[in-house]
Amino acid sequence: MADNSVLTSTTGRTSLADSSIFDSKVTEISKENVFVGSASYVEEEMPQIETRMILVQEAGKQEELIKALKEIKVPFVKMESLEEFESLDSPEFENVFIVMDFQDSIFDELHKTDCRIIGPPVILNCAQKGEPLPFSCRPLYCTSMMNLVLCFTGFRKKEELVRLVTLVHHMGGVIRKDFNSKVTHLVANCTQGEKFRIAVSLGTPIMKSEWIYKAWERRNEQDFCASVDDFRNEFKVPPFQDCILSFLGFSDEEKTNMEEMTKMQGGNCLPVGDERCTHLVVEENVVKELPFEPSKKLYVVKQEWFWGSIQMDARAGETMYLYEKANTPELKKSVSLLSLNTPNSNRKRRRLKETLAQLSRETDMSPFPPQTPKSCTKSSKNSTPVPSKQSARWQVAKELYQTESNYVNILATIIQLFQVPLEEEGQRGGPILAPEEIKTIFGSIPDIFDVHMKIKDDLEDLIVNWDESKSIGDIFLKYSKDLVKTYPPFVNFFEMSKETIIKCEKQKPRFHAFLKINQAKPECGRQSLVELLIRPVQRLPSVALLLNDLKKHTAEENPDKSTLEKAIGSLKEVMTHINEDKRKTEAQKQIFDVVYEVDGCPANLLSSHRSLVQRVETISLGEHPCDRGEQVTLFLFNDCLEIARKRHKVIGTFRSPPGHTRPPASLKHIHLMPLSQIKKVLDIRETEDCHNAFALLVRPPTERANVLLSFQMTSEELPKENWLKMLCRHVANTICKADAENLIYSADPESFEVNTKDMDSTLSRASRAIKKTSKKVTRAFSFSKTPKRALRRALMTSQSSVEGRSPSSNDKHVMSRLSSTSSLAGIPSPSLVSLPSFFERRSHTLSRSTTHLI
Repeated sequence: MADNSVLTSTTGRTSLADSSIFDSKVTEISKENVFVGSASYVEEEMPQIETRMILVQEAGKQEELIKALKEIKVPFVKMESLEEFESLDSPEFENVFIVMDFQDSIFDELHKTDCRIIGPPVILNCAQKGEPLPFSCRPLYCTSMMNLVLCFTGFRKKEELVRLVTLVHHMGGVIRKDFNSKVTHLVANCTQGEKFRIAVSLGTPIMKSEWIYKAWERRNEQDFCASVDDFRNEFKVPPFQDCILSFLGFSDEEKTNMEEMTKMQGGNCLPVGDERCTHLVVEENVVKELPFEPSKKLYVVKQEWFWGSIQMDARAGETMYLYEKANTPELKKSVSLLSLNTPNSNRKRRRLKETLAQLSRETDMSPFPPQTPKSCTKSSKNSTPVPSKQSARWQVAKELYQTESNYVNILATIIQLFQVPLEEEGQRGGPILAPEEIKTIFGSIPDIFDVHMKIKDDLEDLIVNWDESKSIGDIFLKYSKDLVKTYPPFVNFFEMSKETIIKCEKQKPRFHAFLKINQAKPECGRQSLVELLIRPVQRLPSVALLLNDLKKHTAEENPDKSTLEKAIGSLKEVMTHINEDKRKTEAQKQIFDVVYEVDGCPANLLSSHRSLVQRVETISLGEHPCDRGEQVTLFLFNDCLEIARKRHKVIGTFRSPPGHTRPPASLKHIHLMPLSQIKKVLDIRETEDCHNAFALLVRPPTERANVLLSFQMTSEELPKENWLKMLCRHVANTICKADAENLIYSADPESFEVNTKDMDSTLSRASRAIKKTSKKVTRAFSFSKTPKRALRRALMTSQSSVEGRSPSSNDKHVMSRLSSTSSLAGIPSPSLVSLPSFFERRSHTLSRSTTHLI
């Protein structure tokens, strides 16, 4: 029986507007985009037909679905069987059927009669996003493949292809028979064919058929999209699918690495010569002749094909990387020249000498002949000829220019061969590295390159127009400020750059392949990227050595003598600045580590002038700054002391959100104390009941009384004597006193009630654990608030009762109970405000013991 309790729309038009009944064109409009004038014109021409949703069987029982239909204001009815359809059919409505299961028989019957069918996820998604319902002439269960255009290749079974196409249509995707630029994904069952090659050249993602099946399994998930990278990357066709590789000419280590990479990228490996192999990867620089005659089916390719396929995340075309046998006449001639059977050994040695001379001339980076510097391309009309025998000063200047030119070429190689390709947009397979990783690796290399290009041009002009009176020192003085700006950011973070390269190379196969391809090019000289990037670190010291050598060969009367001294001094200042900045950078990193390790650490700890001096592990011997026996860490900075305790494990704490890799803070902040508040450092003498103890006498600016903090050192690496001297020295520096030793005072433990007896006993640890547990239970089960007035009155009474005597155990118990309820009374907890209030109870006791110290 049909449910005729129709919830009709208050407006004459619904969110699903469809004019396909009257026109062949499919139009999607919403009520916000309909103009009143055009609506009235249509009403005059033809009657309005309203879209009505029919909930079939189980769909009518879904409360969430009915609620969504009400939200988008679409009229609907319920239908239990096809027999009811005749009574529901009306020329006033365009019926759209909502079916829960597209595999059901009722779906097949409706589909045969060309009824419009949609799934519940379509309704729920449109209601959530406030969008109009999409029109589709095919059954549409969900929109997880909406706006995707797919093409298929390599499928031989028609039934499988029909099944895949049907599922794509059910998820809103579009199918194209021929591959073109509008295709967003190629679904491939093989790694050959024209469609596959075009997809590789265009960088179109190539997917397995499992991608479609897995997307269909998640069809009921809202906000799911089959094209998101995290999901799609799981089902990409790997570069070496259907490939069986063998490797020739590689070392055992390289071969093992390449075989592992092959298996990671979907391929298999077999020994060289196995007939089942599809590819033979050859190290062309080692292998001059194949050990066997390859079959026509075997691709013999260079190693660049292997790494290129991994880099672009798809199997590269073999024709561009085929290995060719080196059998040229020139090679035969060179081989014969190196024959051991050459009769005339003198002729061979002479020929070798000529060859080496030729190589030395080819590798000379100088723009001028070695004997006639004036004959280079940049000649000067006013220049005078240089004597055939050049001076030692000119020879050193020439070497300086040549090394500068080589250095600039290395920087250009780093930028053009590595940085620029990594920063390019539209890389096949997506970006190889994230932008922040690229920035970390290369840093200020482009700025360094710009500065040295100018230095090189000035040196070249000076060498071309050489004169003994020309000043080389002026060139480096001219760019000294630029060197100060560009070098520290790179040198200081070089180790971080190196670590980033190593990490990315291990975690990202495409980056590893990218490095392999480029490092094999002649521009790199078979050097790794790390080896190239270390050159800026080494350059300035080598320049300083050359300038020193140049100064030695410069006459005293030459004005450049003093200028060179200034230039050398400026380079030393740059290097000093680099080292100082590096130390500051490392110091800042240490402070950040402290901030991350200490929960609740004040933000003002981070300061450009502050540096971490020492970390000391201790145990608290008094009741403050935390309970006796608790582990306390002291962080000594150059102007302050951070006091933190070990965090207690709290039962039932929430886990960290996913994605957070930083470990949780292991310490809890207690107090950040300026060193100026430390008035005395007490070296507690060693006794049977007191070992490795010391105390700090503190006078906070807001308090009149002194505060005593006592600790026992647990660090074995740092002797107590060294630690106390270090602490006093920085306290003296802070308060501008030269006599740091006067701040240390030796004291007996009995005078200040300090002892370390039974600190590590089982009974002591159990007592502390019970005390902590009782505090947690008290806080957890205390539901009534203590009135503020009563609490303050109790505090005043307690303070007056303990005045002039040491607090008894009962007093301590009362105070601990009052302290635990202070937060419930609305009074700020003293542990989060300042240390002085911790010690109000003992201020009078301590005043008598410490008066003679001050």
